Amino acid sequence: MLKKLLHKFVYGIITLFGVVTVLFFILHKIPGDAAQMMQDQREDSEQLLAIKKKYGFDKSLTTQYLLYLNDLSPISLHSKKTEDFTSLKKGKYSYMQLFSVGKYTLVLKKPYLRESYHKSGKKVATIISETLPNTAVLAVTSILIAIVIGILFGILSALYKDTLFDRLVSVISIFGMSIPSFFSAILFAWIFGFVLHKYTNLNMTGSLYAVDNFGEGKYIQLKNLILPALVLGIRPLAVIIPLMKNSLLEVLEQDYIRTARAKGLTTYKIIRKHALKNALNPVVTAISGWFASLLAGAVFVEYIFGWNGLGKEIINALNEKDYPVIIGTSIIIASMFILINIFVDVIYGWLDPRIRTS
Repeated sequence: MLKKLLHKFVYGIITLFGVVTVLFFILHKIPGDAAQMMQDQREDSEQLLAIKKKYGFDKSLTTQYLLYLNDLSPISLHSKKTEDFTSLKKGKYSYMQLFSVGKYTLVLKKPYLRESYHKSGKKVATIISETLPNTAVLAVTSILIAIVIGILFGILSALYKDTLFDRLVSVISIFGMSIPSFFSAILFAWIFGFVLHKYTNLNMTGSLYAVDNFGEGKYIQLKNLILPALVLGIRPLAVIIPLMKNSLLEVLEQDYIRTARAKGLTTYKIIRKHALKNALNPVVTAISGWFASLLAGAVFVEYIFGWNGLGKEIINALNEKDYPVIIGTSIIIASMFILINIFVDVIYGWLDPRIRTS
């Protein structure tokens, strides 16, 4: 099991390298000049040259890419004769010098995601630390809604197979999988945040934290979480219900379940003690995949509801060609996918000992 997890980790590092490489070259091939978008109202050639020199736009794309990888790597190489080393000495990031060879020095540091182009030199790591918790709250709430309702309705659909209830749940599941999240977000915001506002008291837009009327402090506004969490949870919910139903029906056909019935155990005890745990394997796979997807899928939902999370930050960065923010947030999302997949392997080992010993 440990060897398998180690392989997963290595593959994860390779995946992250691929994500960074593809994103870097795609973003820098998009028409438009990021340096021009960073100019103020003066817009003179000297200022443009200064911006290009500051952010390395005057170098070849390959050189820019290698420098970015050098910043991103925990172990990086720096030439003592370059401006990069000068900025390093001035506090570009905290580091520990390992050793020097001639004009080069090797340092150990945290991965450096650079600074935003449009937020007054604000570090990308700081932007992520401010927005990721909001996205995590939204994603966790959404997946919890999908898990609880999905497993419950999946079990009921299996127990009442081919009844009106089962058919109704199946139709709702298909409907939920078919509707794009951005359309659901617009629909829910309009119906529950505008048309039925006086009954629901829900807002069309709003984030987890709101500022009081005097602008003197922030307070948590949990009601703003309801609509985006429901919208984001619709699609995983629609996937979990049929998966739980089909998996449970398959388990209930096993010989050991027939033996349990022959011993006089009630349906409730059979499901709780014997069938449910074994039926959860495909559901765990779906949950893990969808939870990671929610971090990426929250982009449009957050933007529509005005939720100040990672997704909304990505949209703003795309509009402003803020490449460090786009790549940095994408690295975090990709890392979440990898960590969740590794965690799922551990859960599999707990649910099914045969996987642990294979």
